[in-house]
Amino acid sequence: MTESPATTETGTTETFGKPSVLFVCVHNAGRSQMAAAYLAHLAGDAVEVRSAGSEPADRVNPAVVQAMAEEGIDVSAETPKVLTIDAVRASDVVITMGCGDTCPVFPGKRYLDWKLDDPAGQGVEAVRPIRDEIRTRIEALIGELTRP
Repeated sequence: MTESPATTETGTTETFGKPSVLFVCVHNAGRSQMAAAYLAHLAGDAVEVRSAGSEPADRVNPAVVQAMAEEGIDVSAETPKVLTIDAVRASDVVITMGCGDTCPVFPGKRYLDWKLDDPAGQGVEAVRPIRDEIRTRIEALIGELTRP
């Protein structure tokens, strides 16, 4: 494996040598944003992180922004992104967040579905337990992805 970036057929740049994870939820405004933020925060440069949704919202859920700020993680500048085939193709692990989204299936990818409550329309009190469950799952995922 090489550690240098390479350009794919679609013109996107990928870094080889470290795992990449894509978190998917319909609106990419809650669960997938929290998961991506935790993975980036806790794993640093050891893992490439993406998140997307099939019907992205206009902004990240404000209760999610507040709940993550309580953890010292700022997601206020994040923007929900649309799910693309290229994002799935470029990822080693694709994690849907129990929200019924479907992803294109490619051989050699690992697919997981994390059943989590939806923070949409909830206050920060309801978002905190979802956030905490996501952190627990991310910590376990980091252990799996970074062990030799």
